[in-house]
Amino acid sequence: MSTMPMPSVPMPSPEMTVGRQGHYAGAASRLVAFAADVGASWGLYLLGQTLLSWAWRLITGHTYTLTNHRLVAYVVLGIWWFVYFTYQWAVSGKTLGMAIFGVQVVTTRGGPITPRQALLRTVGLGLCLLTLGIGFVGIVFQRERRALDDFVAGTAVVYSWDARAARLRWMARSEGALQHVRPHQKDLEPGQEHEPAPGAASS
Repeated sequence: MSTMPMPSVPMPSPEMTVGRQGHYAGAASRLVAFAADVGASWGLYLLGQTLLSWAWRLITGHTYTLTNHRLVAYVVLGIWWFVYFTYQWAVSGKTLGMAIFGVQVVTTRGGPITPRQALLRTVGLGLCLLTLGIGFVGIVFQRERRALDDFVAGTAVVYSWDARAARLRWMARSEGALQHVRPHQKDLEPGQEHEPAPGAASS
């Protein structure tokens, strides 16, 4: 029976084989998740502002934009960010950015947070920003990676995914890729391995 060497597939890195679910999230994961939330919330704010301006012009025939009223724009933006974070934390314990990067807010006992904790955590987040980021220092030096907003609300941030499950998915994709590139082979009877194809010239 003729065989064909199989292409080698590199094994996943050790990080992919270690489960991280339930471990305290590090500074890098939380930073990129927060950056994603800032981008998402700002984009939604601009979209809402555009729709409001369009509706106002359609109804009144006049143009109105919040950028012409700086104080009103800042107040609306602050309210929007407060609702953006508080609502998502209260409903699922994670914002859009946190869901993308696999982190979640839980109580210090590991359970789901309450709406009250979500509200307090948003207030604490505002305090962190007002202190020019000093409130986030605990994420780097504190054992449980808790920032000021976590202490205010009695929460912690943990990883919500499991790398072992990711490894299984990686292995399944690799096996599927191998089956896709593997040519269809047919077992030959003994003595037929070197039988020339019909019509081939003989030497």
